Amino acid sequence: MSLDHRFCIAPMMQCTDIHDRYLFRLISKKAFLYTEMVTTGAIIHGQCMDQLEFNREIEHPVAVQLGGSDPSDLSICSKICDDLGYDEINLNVGCPSERVQKGSFGACLMQDPELVSECITAMQESTSIPISIKCRIGVNERDDIKFLNTFIEKVINPELKTVIVHARVAILKGLSPRQNRQIPPLKYENVYQLKKEFPDLEVVINGGIKDIAESQNHLHHVDGVMLGRAPYDDPMIVSKVDSKIFDDEDVIIQRKDVLKAYLEYCLIQENKGHPFSRTLKHVFGLNKGLKNAKAYRRLILQTMQEKKLEANMEELIAMV
Repeated sequence: MSLDHRFCIAPMMQCTDIHDRYLFRLISKKAFLYTEMVTTGAIIHGQCMDQLEFNREIEHPVAVQLGGSDPSDLSICSKICDDLGYDEINLNVGCPSERVQKGSFGACLMQDPELVSECITAMQESTSIPISIKCRIGVNERDDIKFLNTFIEKVINPELKTVIVHARVAILKGLSPRQNRQIPPLKYENVYQLKKEFPDLEVVINGGIKDIAESQNHLHHVDGVMLGRAPYDDPMIVSKVDSKIFDDEDVIIQRKDVLKAYLEYCLIQENKGHPFSRTLKHVFGLNKGLKNAKAYRRLILQTMQEKKLEANMEELIAMV
């Protein structure tokens, strides 16, 4: 099966869980969804099976992102994820957090391309679904195009078709993950050049992309775009993805319809043991830019605290 990465929702810790992905699928049928990063250790020790859950009826296409650096562990976890029915497995080679570095994976792996290559091969040998990687343009002071090209040249093989590149360097010491998303300058031209150097490789660009118009501009240079914080903070950004990016029929997606469907989902999930604190947090931005945004967010928070969604549903829907 050929996977279409023209528009992807980035894997984000504490954000892109099964509930958030349900919300995005209410808005777009075509956007490629990614799970939060799940570590190999957590999978092997059985500590995160809830994170690996996904809705097989509506989430496809959906990928799981793995964090790890041991080829054997990654092989085992890839087989598990394949059996669960994911469409793709993505290896995290881009996260700069110190917690991730202590586990010797994430962006620090860009300094050891030979190990990354071993990891990719081990994953490919244990599964029949595509393996992709997500990396940065470089590490620390190495943000030149030569570093990125050399890294990719060493890790790709005939079966690795897709590389997602965050267009900032990863600073491994002194910056928090949030600062690493803001302080290092964006160098989109490095990613564009990567595509020129490896024309047969599917290159997806990530980092600082705010909307559909910017996405369309990037698609003149690369194969796909990946957005994270922008759609999480304002989910309705995704409402034109199917028509503007995938050339589907232009269907008007109404905020009220999305919120109503999602709140009904939240009620069902609450009965299954998923508290409103986990599900409602994803709709804080659903009326971003509207006059009553503050009142709406306040009522969402109140609903989470008081656990009285049914009583507030009508008022919440009226606010969007």
